[in-house]
Amino acid sequence: MYHIFFGGKNEKAESMAKQLGIKLEYIDFKKRHILVVEDPVYGRGKNMNPCIDCHSLMFKIAGELLEEYGASFVISGEVLGQRPMSQNLQALEKVKKLSGMEDLVLRPLSAKLLPPSKAEIMGWVDREKLLDINGRSRHRQMELMEFYGLVEYPSPGGGCLLTDPGYSSRLKVLEDDGLLKEEHAWLFKLIKEARFFRFSQARYLFVGRNKESNDKIDEFRREKNLDFYIQSSEVSGPHIIANTVLTDDEIDFAKKLFSRYSKVKGNEKVILNNSGNLEEVDVVDLEKLDEEIKKYQQF
Repeated sequence: MYHIFFGGKNEKAESMAKQLGIKLEYIDFKKRHILVVEDPVYGRGKNMNPCIDCHSLMFKIAGELLEEYGASFVISGEVLGQRPMSQNLQALEKVKKLSGMEDLVLRPLSAKLLPPSKAEIMGWVDREKLLDINGRSRHRQMELMEFYGLVEYPSPGGGCLLTDPGYSSRLKVLEDDGLLKEEHAWLFKLIKEARFFRFSQARYLFVGRNKESNDKIDEFRREKNLDFYIQSSEVSGPHIIANTVLTDDEIDFAKKLFSRYSKVKGNEKVILNNSGNLEEVDVVDLEKLDEEIKKYQQF
């Protein structure tokens, strides 16, 4: 499965599927996931991450696919106690209940520490062959991978943007401005790719970080038919867009940001493409600009 907050396709999962010789399919569940992020039953972790609700949703969707795939139960690689919020005993039980899957969830790595699932009770799986792994150490998992010849296993670590403090603070701005909705999902991507400035409620400026970021900004500008943009063919620097109509002062600020984040050292002036119009702009005093930047990045 994948969603915008997970960064799309998962190279780690693809590598493991290839080694195991199994087919990997992606299920896009962004519509339902955004609703979960917006209003989670069990709340959020330290950041914007509604781990219990998110895991429940994934199990629920997997359950809806059982008949299509001719499957009888769902398997998860979760380990009891590995994550403090989402993988303690109470959380695992909450996930089963909220998802509606109840005893159709099998967690083989920790099965002997958990109540028997239907797969074990019915004899579909031999409980004696399952494991009792517990806690944050991954030593036993590493041993298993080596035993089964899985040499290209991923290093530990999450892939969910909602656990990232920086990203979460920016997403919280969108939530506070009433934009944590599916129709604004492009902004969820943009706050990851670009520097983010807030002028007032739901009025933002986005500044590229590098070539890849600039390319993404250009892509969104075309896709959303955004009128305002700034870039330069004269010097290397950020591409800049806004999701709204800007005042003259805000446009001037955007021009100054080009000086701040571009390679204009030694130049007194630079020619900018301001929404299709070429303008010669003074290179600004960066120390003074830094104070102005703080005004629009209070998050």
